[in-house]
Amino acid sequence: MEVDERMLGELEAMGFSKALAAKALASSGNSSIEDAINWLVDHEDDAPTSEPLPGPEVLENIVIEASLPIQISEQVKLRAQELRGQARKRRAEQDARLDREREKERIRTGKELLEAKRMAEESERKRLLSQRKADKEEEKRARERIRKKLQQDKLERRRMLGLPMEIPASVNTESPQQTNNPELVDPAALPEMPASARECMRECLRTLKHQNKDDNTRAMRAFQTLLIYVKNVFKDPDEGKFRKIRISNPAFQERVGRFEEGVEFLELCGFERVEGGNFLFLARERVDRSLLKSAAAELHNALTNPFFGLFSA
Repeated sequence: MEVDERMLGELEAMGFSKALAAKALASSGNSSIEDAINWLVDHEDDAPTSEPLPGPEVLENIVIEASLPIQISEQVKLRAQELRGQARKRRAEQDARLDREREKERIRTGKELLEAKRMAEESERKRLLSQRKADKEEEKRARERIRKKLQQDKLERRRMLGLPMEIPASVNTESPQQTNNPELVDPAALPEMPASARECMRECLRTLKHQNKDDNTRAMRAFQTLLIYVKNVFKDPDEGKFRKIRISNPAFQERVGRFEEGVEFLELCGFERVEGGNFLFLARERVDRSLLKSAAAELHNALTNPFFGLFSA
């Protein structure tokens, strides 16, 4: 291995023999003065050796002084120590620079993650607001459908009982034929209910749930009580006590009666006010098992679905 003549000269200028300097350069890979000095310092106490220099080629015109031990002056030791200190300082500076770069990258990544999270939360907030607005509009339409359906059912019951049927001020029959008696109207002339009874039931329950959002226990208790009424009639429609409810009953008032939507729900199931409005009564011939089954399904959903009525206004 050929040694670098410039580094060889620098080592000789430091007081090393040419053979020793050449051996140090060859042993340290001929890489730098610092590596060669480090090798010399590390092998200061080595015994003299007559072995040839490492490497595939034999150095030409270099005689290794094998008869003398390696002698290193204090000046060389100080120089080596200085070079080692400089190397450590450079490594420390490099490590500090890498640490700063890593910290900058960590901060930048953190900012990007925070911004992405903020944008996701803003998008979700806008979606919820839009959903809530749509739910409010749908609930408003549903309540109007319920009101019209209840009015239509009332007129139908009066017709079946042979009572005069009053035209409600809010219902526009839009019939092309005018009657001579403004207090009588044919129920067939009323507009058809656009929503199914099941949809009306669902809206009653959603409204009741939202009105009691600060005390969910009251809504759950009302749903459970309504479910009991519905199941009792469904299982035994011939039992009269299941089809008649005293409105003034304290238990009924506490659980259902104090909520307008609770009474509306029972009316949608076929119950109607009788005896001066003191009772809710479901006539045997008006028992609709398929309607009661739908009512039970809606109540079960309201009781088990944690998101039921979440966005109602």
